[in-house]
Amino acid sequence: MVATLLKLRFRVLGNQLSRSPWQLVGFVFGALYGAAVLFGALAGLVFLGFGDLALARNVIVGAGSLVTLGWILGPLVVFGVDTTLDPTRLVVFPMSLRRMMVALTLAGVCGIPGIVTSVAALGTLATWIHWPIAAVAALVCIPLAVLTAVIASRTVASMLGSQRRLREASGVLVLIPLMLAGPIIAGVATGFAVNLDTLAVVVRILGWTPLGAAWSVPGDVAAGDAIAAAAKFAIALATPALLWLLWRWSLADSLSHPRTGSAAAVKPGRIGIFGRVPASATGAVFARSLIYWVRDPRYLRQLIVVPLIAVLLWFYIRDGDVAMGLSFAAPIIALMVGIVLYADISYDGTAFGTEVASGVSGRADRLGRTLAAAAIALPLVVIAAILPFVFSGDWAQFPGILGMSLGVLLTSYGVCAVTSAQLVVPVPASGDSAFTRVPGTTFLQGIAFLGIWLIAIVLSAPVIVMALIAFFTANALLSWIAFVVGTAMGLVIVVVGIRVGGRMLDQTGPLLLSRLKAMKNA
Repeated sequence: MVATLLKLRFRVLGNQLSRSPWQLVGFVFGALYGAAVLFGALAGLVFLGFGDLALARNVIVGAGSLVTLGWILGPLVVFGVDTTLDPTRLVVFPMSLRRMMVALTLAGVCGIPGIVTSVAALGTLATWIHWPIAAVAALVCIPLAVLTAVIASRTVASMLGSQRRLREASGVLVLIPLMLAGPIIAGVATGFAVNLDTLAVVVRILGWTPLGAAWSVPGDVAAGDAIAAAAKFAIALATPALLWLLWRWSLADSLSHPRTGSAAAVKPGRIGIFGRVPASATGAVFARSLIYWVRDPRYLRQLIVVPLIAVLLWFYIRDGDVAMGLSFAAPIIALMVGIVLYADISYDGTAFGTEVASGVSGRADRLGRTLAAAAIALPLVVIAAILPFVFSGDWAQFPGILGMSLGVLLTSYGVCAVTSAQLVVPVPASGDSAFTRVPGTTFLQGIAFLGIWLIAIVLSAPVIVMALIAFFTANALLSWIAFVVGTAMGLVIVVVGIRVGGRMLDQTGPLLLSRLKAMKNA
């Protein structure tokens, strides 16, 4: 049964890639990236063996601990977990929980991240071969290290999958340290620069933790520290065993209590915001989209960037003119939140079928979605434009900054009104982790996002250039001109985008729905 599931895993993956050339391209790029990382790691490990033992121990334990940590954070941060073999779909097969876990573990090892990790771990033998007794110990510890990483990743994914609120909260909160990674790394690096010995101390501590115990045993054996090696080997053995039990409990709980949809009870006649909007297709789309922006964690995650952009700008310019630097937070925020609409239909999923079936016009859809997004984003952009000048007191350049921000926001909405009528991209389903992925789709999403972003920037270039010249030359008249031009240009582009995108959606609506259904069944 385990072998059958592994064959099924690769068969499903092959079918996914064959249906979409872009997914295949993304998968190939991922494989090439993994090969490049692997080649660099193996070359470094070969040369590391010619150094002294202390250096080899510190590098392997430190890097190995980071790799294990990466697998743990993977479901939240970077790679996500390959959902080709979803436990909720496997529950209908006549197989025990233990066999399912074995199959999922082997599937994790056989993926691109698993292969890269396994080969890199085996590459440590090129270092330890210079200390033969350490190489013997590594032959035992390398499988433990890889299994610990894979099982830890599956455990985290299972625990998130069984608790929807935890999964949604983690998807939102994890973006905060992710976006602040630059300042955090810079602060840590500054601290280490003050005292380089701290790094060696941290690595020694990691060697006694589940993250680095398996990686640390060969070095201790080579150094002749048998007691430390034995103790760390015990930790390395206990870690995957305990993780396995925790994963088994979490998986059993999630399979015996599957996720179900729920709806809050409402009194007859109480239809909330739907009763406060015009009784038209545009009003209905506006109300539904606004509810998504307020309640759907996938939309709320997009709004996390608003305060974080100000924090990042403050960090990088804290030694200069802070008020001047923060003046540019508003246009950056406008660009970030304005692009979100490119995936609006993708977030609908197959629920978009209700619009297609009810005959909602494309223009009504485009207008309703844009108004809902603007109802949330416009006040945030205006506040972000006002606050820096409240503290600086120099209001002469405020009109140009506000005009640039409004121009960028409205232009982004106009671009997205057209592009989202032509394409849909794989996105996490409602209730899923923010970083759930289908193999090969990361490249497709990145290309789509980058392309739409560049189009919006190019169309906004006139007002951006004008506002920047006005700001840095302190030209108050040019600042007001930038405000008028930015607002007018943005309004023209968004109106044209809604009209053109609406006509496109009237033609492409059924095709987009078929693509959404294919993504759901993938």
